[in-house]
This record gives sequence, structure tokens and C-alpha cells, in this order.
Amino acid sequence: MSENSLTRGTIFATVFFVVSILIGVGIVILNPGFGEEVMSLFNDQVVGQILSDSQAILAFKIFLNNLTTCVLLFLGGASLGLVTMLILSVNGLLIGVVTELVRAQQGALYIVAALVPHGVFEIPAVLISGGLGFLLARAIISEWHGLGDAAAEARSLARIFLRVVFPLLLVAAVVEAFITPAILIMIA
Repeated sequence: MSENSLTRGTIFATVFFVVSILIGVGIVILNPGFGEEVMSLFNDQVVGQILSDSQAILAFKIFLNNLTTCVLLFLGGASLGLVTMLILSVNGLLIGVVTELVRAQQGALYIVAALVPHGVFEIPAVLISGGLGFLLARAIISEWHGLGDAAAEARSLARIFLRVVFPLLLVAAVVEAFITPAILIMIA
């Protein structure tokens, strides 16, 4: 696997993710009621369950949730990338819906403050995981055609996951639990 392959896989994941976000934003603009239903479900299922925890427990839960997502993005490549695409789509749509609703209520500055501090670590981790998933799919297809060794490629991709994605997720979780809330309090 070359560095160019990882770059191309990550760019593909990024385009797919951004398009999903834009679709989520568009859905809310066209049908605000749908967005409010999604936001209500999001608040009940996600926000309500984690805000009662201490910051350390919150960081741990955020890390585990994001790690699970990224592992599934990577291993989703074994489904020829279908699971990877599905996870990128669902997460992108949800981010688009929630971001547009919050932007309409709180403004763009609030969105920037809520996403940028931890997002500079978390979003690259997600996109790299998606890129690794697409490379895993490509390795499986190559092996089917007698042009590669998918197991060897998977080991190489897993090393990248552990060296790059894992630390990014750790930092993102700590920032999201400890720093992002403090910034939001300052601008609220």
C-alpha cells in the first residue's frame, strides 16, 4: 500500500462524507419538521444519556463510541466498502441535520465553537478510517483477481489505524469532554 493509495482512499471517503452532510443540511432546509424529529431523537438517545456523566467518564464514552465507529468504517471494507459507505452516509446525514438545526437556532459561531476544537482530531480519524476501509475493499477485490494478498494488506492497514486513528480519537475525546464545553460556555 502506498501513501498515494491512502490519500486517494481518504479523499474518496471525504467526498462521500461531505456530500452526505450537504444532503442532511438540504433535508432540514426543505423539511424543518424532519430535522426537528431527528434532533429530538438525537437529544433523547445521545445527549441525554451522556450529559449526566463526569467529564472523565464522558471522555471515555466518547472515545469508545468514536473508536467503534472508526473500527466499523475500517472493517466495513470487508463488505467491499458497502458498510463503510453506509456508516459515512448515516454519520454525514446526522451531522448535516444537527448542524443546520443548531446553526439556525444558535448561529454559525456556535457551530464552529462546538465542532472545531475536537473536530480537528475526530474528523480526520473518521475520514482516514473510511479511507482504510476502502483500501481494504480494494485489497479483497485484488486478491480475488489474483493480484494481491488481502491479509497482508489488512495487517498493514491495521498498523496505520493503530498509529494514526487511535491517537487522534484519544485526543478528540479528551478535547470534546473537557475543552469544547468550556468554549461553548464562554460564547453562550
